[in-house]
Amino acid sequence: MKKGAEADIYITTWNGRKSILKIRKRKEYRNEILDNRIRTLRTIREAKMISEVKSLGVNTPLVYFVDQNKFKIYLQFIPGKLVRDLPNKMIIKTCEKIGKIVGTLHKNGIMHGDVTTSNFILTSDRLITLDFGLAQRTERIEDHAIDLRLFKEVLNSAHVAVVNPAWLSFLRGYGKIVGNSRKEQVILQVLGIEKRGRYANVI
Repeated sequence: MKKGAEADIYITTWNGRKSILKIRKRKEYRNEILDNRIRTLRTIREAKMISEVKSLGVNTPLVYFVDQNKFKIYLQFIPGKLVRDLPNKMIIKTCEKIGKIVGTLHKNGIMHGDVTTSNFILTSDRLITLDFGLAQRTERIEDHAIDLRLFKEVLNSAHVAVVNPAWLSFLRGYGKIVGNSRKEQVILQVLGIEKRGRYANVI
């Protein structure tokens, strides 16, 4: 299905059920022992995170099986449409839900690490959050701001026709969860990141 920087994604089966297989790839530039340890730890951490955030009310795929020796995770296959492929009006509407999800993660001290419209699937009745491969526990405002900055950047590059209303929709949902005071702190940090030149100031 997809070749990423950290892992390759395949459609397969697990005990007769259609599933997603995620395999973390070897990094040739790293020492092999170190690389294996990093991939093992990240595989275990991701599987735990996917399961743990369910207790926060965040919908994620079920984890069927983790093979830490081969750096594999078997996940529930979720039928639906990626948010990136929705009509523009639906993207704007769904961004508020994404904001609520990211807000819920941040309020509970979790940074997703890869908040893009490709990592949310809309089903007939739910919005599913995918790919916790870069997720980490952190309370730092700057780390949370990085999540928002990435999403803002994705909107600007992939959804330019609706970037402003989609961003405002996201912030509306985010603020409903974390509160206006925290939201403003994170937004100020986003602006600070942009001004430092770590990212292009796209809006």
